[in-house]
Parts: sequence; C-alpha cells; structure tokens
Amino acid sequence: MEREAARRQLLEIYASALRAVAGDELVRKQLRTEPINTSCCVIAVGKAAEAMALGAQQALGPRLLRGLLVTKHGYLGRSLDSRWYCIEAGHPLPDADSLHAGQRLLDFLRDTPADSHLLFLISGGASALVEVLAEDVTPELQQQINRWLLASGLDIDAMNRVRKGLSAIKAGRLAAHLRGRAVTQLLLSDVPGDDYRVIGSGLLVPHSLSDLATSHLQLPAWILDVLNLTPPLPESEHFSTITTHLLASNHTARLAAQYEARQRGLSVVLHDSDFQGDAELLGNEFARTMLTGPSALHIWGGEATVKLPPHPGRGGRCQQLALCAALHLRDSEALLLAAGTDGSDGPGDDAGALVDGGTVARGEVEGLSAQRALQQADSGTFLEASGDLLQTGPTGSNVMDLVLGLTPG
Repeated sequence: MEREAARRQLLEIYASALRAVAGDELVRKQLRTEPINTSCCVIAVGKAAEAMALGAQQALGPRLLRGLLVTKHGYLGRSLDSRWYCIEAGHPLPDADSLHAGQRLLDFLRDTPADSHLLFLISGGASALVEVLAEDVTPELQQQINRWLLASGLDIDAMNRVRKGLSAIKAGRLAAHLRGRAVTQLLLSDVPGDDYRVIGSGLLVPHSLSDLATSHLQLPAWILDVLNLTPPLPESEHFSTITTHLLASNHTARLAAQYEARQRGLSVVLHDSDFQGDAELLGNEFARTMLTGPSALHIWGGEATVKLPPHPGRGGRCQQLALCAALHLRDSEALLLAAGTDGSDGPGDDAGALVDGGTVARGEVEGLSAQRALQQADSGTFLEASGDLLQTGPTGSNVMDLVLGLTPG
C-alpha cells in the first residue's frame, strides 16, 4: 500500500471511531431507550457539552424547560435554541469564567422548580470548566496549583484528587444542592478505568475520605497545607435520587476502529487495557511492538502524561508520543496516528499527529532536531515542519486518546 493511501486509511478509521462516541447521538439514543417523560432542566458541562446538549434538546423536545451549558473557550457553536444559557470557560487551566460558571450552576439549581427532573450531561474537561472554590482558596492560589499539576506529569486521577480538595462542588459536594429532585446523570468517560469518581471530578458521585487521600503523591508542602483545609463530604442521602449511566468510553472508540479496520480487510491487534504513563516511553513501546510483530493495525487507547520542562514549547501528549515513535519508525513502512478524541492535544488547536517512516527526515530538512524537540516538549514545532499535525476542531466527544499503528503487509 502506498504511504499516502495508508495515511488516508488511518484518518478514515480514526474518523469512524469518533463517530461511534459522538455525544449528540449517544444522548439521543439513551433518552429514547430510557425517556424522561416529565419537564426537564439540563446541565451540560465539558468539552463535549454542546453535542450532548443538542442530543438532549432533540430527544426532549418541549419537555426541555431550560438548560445551562459550560464548555471550553472556542468549543461553542450555534446549534442550540434560546432555552440555553451558555458559558465558555478555561481549560486546562480554570479561569474567572470557570468560577462564573460555578456560581451560575448553583443559581440554576436554586431556581429550578421542585417538580422538574434534572439531567446532567458530563464529559471530560468539566474539572477545569466549572468551579466553586472552597473557603480560603483564592482564584490565584487555584491557578498556581493547577499550573503545578499540569507540569508535574501526574495522571488524571492524581490531579483530580488535588482539585477536589480545593472545591466546594467536586467529590460529590454538588449533590447537597439538589434538594431531593430526581436526577439523571449521563457520562462520557475520559479517564482510565471509567471511574465515575474521576470523570469531571465526580460532581454528583459519592466519595469516601480515602478517595481524596494524597499522602502517596509527591506534592510540595505548600499544596499539602491547602489540602489540609478540604471541605467535608455530603451525607449519603443526598445521592438517593441520582441515576447514573455511562454512555461511552475509550473502549467504545477502540471497538469502532477495530470494526472499521476489519471491514477494510486489515488484520487487527486490539489492545484492551487503557494505557497510562510517560508519553515518550509509550511511544518507544508502541513502535517496538509494531516493528517486531506481524503486519497489522494495532489499536491502543488511554492517556499519556508529559513532565514539562521550565519553558515548554508547542505540543501535547499525543504529539510527544507520536514523535518519539517516529524516531523508531524511521525509514520503515509503518505509520502511527496518536490523537485526542476531543480534537485537542495540549493547549493549541492540534488534535495530535500522524507520523510515518519519513517524518524525521522531513523535519530535519527544515533544520530541526526530533531529539531536541522532545527534550524541550516542543514536538508540535517539529511535526508542523514535517507536515504531520492533525487538526479536527471540536469533535463533540471526549474519551481520552486513540493510537493507531499500522504496519502494512
């Protein structure tokens, strides 16, 4: 298979996986399978919030009284009607709009009629997008802690444990504001293991004190001092009216990629476990697996981490993983796509990268060094020069990252 044809094929398989986890269709399907037949108020928070909200609007019709939507800056289109109040807020760092969204959320719950059903649509990114800070935690301190977390290399569970200690609504604390109303919660999982307590920092999921423990984490003393002031958890009766459904996860996307690949006559190796860990180590591992095994499409899913240097360049975890793999795949016929399912990878507009055996040479022709780019967390600059960056825009989903590695026969 020619390289350009193989690249197109990987992009089409990736697109098929994204369709399988599209938030609008998943919400429509769920609300038609288990309909809400009373008047309903909807809260959608996350990177996939608009797509999920659109699915609810279409399924509920006139039963939708009003809605509150909070999503990432740049992720809001114009697909919703006038019943919605929409806010764009900060991600991955929360900002003043995130705090505004948190207050609007509490106001929305306070003003919702007592006999209305509440529908929560939660997707990845919610932890940063909506926040009500605990007493004695200032916005400046919150920003400082989040900047430290994003550069630390900690995984999403560890970061969310810390974020929960700063919050008056995370770790199930939002449930204290429901006042006994019936609640349906629909989740898109962007975390390894699909732990409800981690998705969106578990706004409406009961926690124990052990769920908030950070003693095993290597945190600086100034953060530990803040966490000693963690607000109390709500009583169990606050959760008695909540019904939760998981709509999709990264495994859903992997299965869709597998189906599409087999329809195209490809041999497939589906890696079932969610990958975690350092992006460069994973890039090395995935490339070795591809080069030492039979011709096939390898499908991985999960979320890597990158420990950032003091002055990082351009890029994200998928780009770092892909460029590291490209060094091993140099001059081979193999290709590897690593991309977020939400359409973003790091703070820029890139979803990830699609590298092949010529990636490193193409970047070097432009005077760049792949090794230096990796050391400086500047993989995006190299991959732009090599022509291998992917840009999708917001996808309407968020179920971690997908890696497709193809060794043509």
